[in-house]
Amino acid sequence: MNILVTGANGQLGNEMRQVLVGNSDKYIFTDVTELDITDAVAVLNMVKHENIKVIVNCAAYTNVDRAENDEQTADLLNNQAVRNLAEAAKTVDATLIHISTDYVFRGDGNIPYKEEQPTDPLGAYGRTKLAGEYSLIATGCRYIIIRTAWLYSSFGKNFVKTMRQLTTDRDELKVVFDQVGTPTYAGDLAALIYKIIDTRMLDRQGIYHFSNEGVCSWYDFAVEICELSGNQCNIQPCHSDEFPSKVQRPHYSVLDKTKVKSSFGIEIPHWRQSLKRCINEMCYGNF
Repeated sequence: MNILVTGANGQLGNEMRQVLVGNSDKYIFTDVTELDITDAVAVLNMVKHENIKVIVNCAAYTNVDRAENDEQTADLLNNQAVRNLAEAAKTVDATLIHISTDYVFRGDGNIPYKEEQPTDPLGAYGRTKLAGEYSLIATGCRYIIIRTAWLYSSFGKNFVKTMRQLTTDRDELKVVFDQVGTPTYAGDLAALIYKIIDTRMLDRQGIYHFSNEGVCSWYDFAVEICELSGNQCNIQPCHSDEFPSKVQRPHYSVLDKTKVKSSFGIEIPHWRQSLKRCINEMCYGNF
């Protein structure tokens, strides 16, 4: 079976490469230089020429702050490009596995969000990602949407890498403690996607939530990163309003993973376990 992976040079795309060693399916990894997913004709030509049966869309406009000033570009990547992929998938009867976000929710609750709960994004990033979900579903293609949160890996730019550097360079640091969620190791998400494809569970269409297990604040997350990295930085908790921003971020982003665990028969590691594994990879290259 031929599988197209878009956004392959990002965190999740690179982690997909890691889990596919020895796989018998043909994976075609593309980023913008190989395939511009905002070009509907190019996308359709690619899926037809390569006889694609599954598309894994790892591409997205993820700069939450910049999206507030450039919602048009965010919409192009997070919505219009997703529609292009979905329409191409529909044409060739392929399945689209699309990655979405916790930012589709307002984040003012205190109980983990289930897939069917009402969405109400606070900003441009969340709006464009939600629009992408709607556009995808409207095409009528076969799909699996996976919403995730606080994604990190040993690839690209992310909170873990930033905190490792800051806690190395500084003696003291402030990190917000009034935003709560669950970190997601991209390697664990890649493993789920691989399992869905490898075991041919592509008929289990719908929206799913995936993150690691457990709950923490950004402060808790930073403290754990610092300790696992062997750094001595004094990290202090602070309120979000100490870092003024035009972006409203969800204060509660915990996702309920009951559906994904029961539907695909998986166990999800606790966030501390996965963080330790990722930092070990960063330190020693043990992929």
